[in-house]
Amino acid sequence: MISYFNDYANLCFEKFGDRVKYWITFNNPWTHAKVWHSYSKTWRSKQQGMVGISLTCAWGEPVDLTSQKDIEAAERYVQFYLGWFANPIYSGDYPEVMKNYVGRKSAQQGLGTSRLPTFSVQEKSYIKGTSDFLGISHFTTRYITHKTYSARQGPSYHTDRDLAELVDPNWPDPGSKWLYSVPWGFRRLLNFIKTQYGNPLIYITENGVSEKLQCIQLCDEWRMDYLKGYINEMLKDPLTAYMEMVTEIVVPTVFTLCILITAILLMFLLRKHN
Repeated sequence: MISYFNDYANLCFEKFGDRVKYWITFNNPWTHAKVWHSYSKTWRSKQQGMVGISLTCAWGEPVDLTSQKDIEAAERYVQFYLGWFANPIYSGDYPEVMKNYVGRKSAQQGLGTSRLPTFSVQEKSYIKGTSDFLGISHFTTRYITHKTYSARQGPSYHTDRDLAELVDPNWPDPGSKWLYSVPWGFRRLLNFIKTQYGNPLIYITENGVSEKLQCIQLCDEWRMDYLKGYINEMLKDPLTAYMEMVTEIVVPTVFTLCILITAILLMFLLRKHN
């Protein structure tokens, strides 16, 4: 199938490459490295275009920011979701946490080898760097907590991750059961990509919401609010995002520590007085 798809892509490059300058090999993919090499070898110098891939990913936020297990589970959520395909492109291999978890679950299920394929040295070299830009489709966020699944439950992408997905009932619900409006998760996903993959060129290839109500007249305020929220998060400058993080995480943490220190000092003073 890789060769067939490569032939198809080359036909598209030949017929439309003088006009089309941005190509996405797969939207929610599986394989695309050979097409990138074909374009670079045959068409890039003539057409001056770009070839990338489009990956879908929700953001995973730890339920408990003081729990190392929840923090690691949220990291696994994103690595199993986005890193599964992005990591080979930018690092040449699957995420380490994915290899470890799938390998361990495979062993517990009595398998001699991991259910996650292994790249050869040649394949790693061939795949790494095969994207001129990274397309991202993003819609929503989940709170993530650690949850251990027994190997007896059988092989599954979902049980391999050892985590549970939760939502905040206060998040705006646009209508679809899976889609909640959580704009701040979009910003955190973009920052993750920037840090994890060396600040690649990103195009947002999908974002939006489903229809909430059946209307005979225009009633689209909820969709406007969703898009404004997500676009504003994308446009925020780094200082604004940093200050928000300080407000959301650092200030409450410092406040809690101050309360604890005050309580300890009061206990010490009362004991000394008694």
